[in-house]
Amino acid sequence: METENRDYKYFMQDTGSIYLGAKLSYTEILRDEMVHFKFKSIVEHYILKDTDSETTLESHLYYMTREQFSYRTYEQLKAKVKVSVLTEKKNLFGKVRTGYATKILKLSELADMNLAQKKAKGVMIQELALSKLALMTFSV
Repeated sequence: METENRDYKYFMQDTGSIYLGAKLSYTEILRDEMVHFKFKSIVEHYILKDTDSETTLESHLYYMTREQFSYRTYEQLKAKVKVSVLTEKKNLFGKVRTGYATKILKLSELADMNLAQKKAKGVMIQELALSKLALMTFSV
């Protein structure tokens, strides 16, 4: 099981964003020396107000609602979520094929889906992306 999750436990960054793999727990984020200190501070002071430290990003984002304090925190960080959803496509011969497609959703789009909609669409959380500019201007 741990071997399967390793592919989705990562921290990466480019010039405009930071990316966190969805299988990371908040405890792992706080222990990872590669993760920005400011983001760790935000996790400690804001995210963990309504979330257990052993919760994974995947679980937290999947069940997140607009009423949660952590939702408002991630909104300030301009969070986007990479998800896989079930889709149906027709091939050249008109045959319908079902498979997963990757989409980038705003946090609000994900939070506005209820659990039944997420299950029906086969939503699987892959990654959390945060704006570096929003992180830089966030006041802890």
